[in-house]
Amino acid sequence: MIHKHSLVRRSAAVVAAGAAALVLAACGGDGSGDGSAGHGGHNATASSSAPASAPASASQGQHNAADVAFAKGMIPHHRQAVEMAGLAPGRAQSAEVKKLAAEIKKAQDPEIRTLSGWLTSWGEEVPAEGAMDHSMHGSGGMMTAAEMSELEDASGKAFDTAFMELMIKHHEGAVEMARTEQADGAYSPATKMAAEIIASQSAEIEQMNKLLGKD
Repeated sequence: MIHKHSLVRRSAAVVAAGAAALVLAACGGDGSGDGSAGHGGHNATASSSAPASAPASASQGQHNAADVAFAKGMIPHHRQAVEMAGLAPGRAQSAEVKKLAAEIKKAQDPEIRTLSGWLTSWGEEVPAEGAMDHSMHGSGGMMTAAEMSELEDASGKAFDTAFMELMIKHHEGAVEMARTEQADGAYSPATKMAAEIIASQSAEIEQMNKLLGKD
C-alpha cells in the first residue's frame, strides 16, 4: 500500500514537472517569436544573413508611406534620366558628356529594378513603363514633353549644353526626393539608396557645372 502511494506521488511529480517544462517552453517560444518567427523569420529566407543578424533584417522589413512614395516617385524619375542618357551616344559631341550619360544609365537602371522589387514585395503597384502622372512633368526636376522634344532634336555642342542643363535640374529634383526619404523613410535599404543618390548625383551636378563653365 505504501509502495503504491509513493508511485502515485512520484507520477504526480513527474506530470507537474512536465507541465512546468511545457509552460516554460511556451513562454520562451513567445519571447523569441517576435524576432525570429515574425519579421525576422520571414526575412531569414529572403537574405543570407546569419541568425545573429535577424533583428537587423527585421527592422529592414518595416516600411512606411514615405518609402512607398519614394519608390513610386523615383522609378519614373530614373526612367526619364535613362531615356535622356540614351540620346547622348548619337547626339553628343563631348566625350565627357557621352561618358557621363553612360554612367547615369549604368547607375540608375539597377536602381529602377531594386525599387520595383521593393514595391512588389510590399504589395504596391509598380508605375507602368511609359506611364507617368502628368502632374510630375516639370516637377521634381522632371522634363516636360517639350523639353524632351528639344533635346531629341538637338545635336553636337547644342545637345551637350542642353543635356547638362536639363540633367542638372533633373538631378536636383532627385536629390530633393532622396533627402525627403532620408528624413521620413523607415525602410533602411531605401534610406541607404537615398544617401547614395545624394552623393553620386551631387557629384555629377558639380561635374556638369564645371563642364558648363559655371563653377
